[in-house]
Amino acid sequence: MEFSAQQIADYLKGKVVGNPEIKVSNFSKIEEGVPGTLTFLSNPKYTEYIYTTQASIVLVNDTFEPRQELKPTLIKVPNSYDALASLLLLVESYKPKKSGISPLACVSEKAKLGENAYVGAYTCIEDGVVIGKNAQIYPQVYIGDNVRIGDNVTLYPGVKIYNDCVIGNNCMVHAGTVIGSDGFGFAPNAEGKYDKIPQIGIVVIEDDVEIGANTTIDRSTMGATIIRRGVKLDNLIQIAHNVEVGEDTVIAAQSGLAGSAKVGKHCMFGGQSGVVGHLTVADGTMLAAKCGVSNNIKEPNKAYHGFPHVESKTFQRAFVCFRNFPAIRNQILELEKEVAELKKKIEHN
Repeated sequence: MEFSAQQIADYLKGKVVGNPEIKVSNFSKIEEGVPGTLTFLSNPKYTEYIYTTQASIVLVNDTFEPRQELKPTLIKVPNSYDALASLLLLVESYKPKKSGISPLACVSEKAKLGENAYVGAYTCIEDGVVIGKNAQIYPQVYIGDNVRIGDNVTLYPGVKIYNDCVIGNNCMVHAGTVIGSDGFGFAPNAEGKYDKIPQIGIVVIEDDVEIGANTTIDRSTMGATIIRRGVKLDNLIQIAHNVEVGEDTVIAAQSGLAGSAKVGKHCMFGGQSGVVGHLTVADGTMLAAKCGVSNNIKEPNKAYHGFPHVESKTFQRAFVCFRNFPAIRNQILELEKEVAELKKKIEHN
């Protein structure tokens, strides 16, 4: 499917600079652009590529002014990254949806599937499951007893959802993710061994949540582990039992939240960050990669680095000192020598 620069600009409410009739049928990265594709410039670090790219159309911010002649046609928009996202969503919406139930799927007679549902081969749907309309359930998915799934949910291959868990509308769960596995609950006994504490709660995932591949979300000991509306979780994340993640929070890969941690709204966690159990993290908190939260964060909208977590500005000042420690050590050793020589002179005199 081809679109002209003018058609794209009209859709994005942007302005064409160049040939409005030029057409594209695919996307490309700006540094690897080829004719017939559309790309974008958002990060200033990539500005040099706009003068060499072979892409036919480039989305740019309204403020962009070229310093030399350009080959591609430009479409100026308020935010080129947001505009690209809109176009990608448009293209995605044109892709045909799978439909029908594979004869190799195992669907309980006591389960209820909404209209236009797709169920792939070797998927197992147990008793009492209720699934909304337009579900896309790919092969080898397991959905346990009494699970509730909303409308427009996509479960990619190998997703496992244990019994009684709840997933809202418009959610997407990527391959290999496990929802509702037992929380890590064990109690030491008199013999020095560990007795398992039954995990009888559930996982509740609200609307508009996306969960990356091979992430695990444990069911609660009692009550619910809750992922609030609009949360975005990357791949390989561990969410422990009784955790609550606030609305529109985003968490990058290999991060972990220990049991009963409560994370606020609109937080941003970098990769390999972590929160100790039973702590509260305020709304709008930002954690740099590998940051570890060891105490409650009570003030909202602050950024942190390091472990234990330190406010980013303080961490950066401290890191400058740390980086200079070898030179400081040498200065101290030189001073010690000079002091020792002065002492000898004083004693001699």
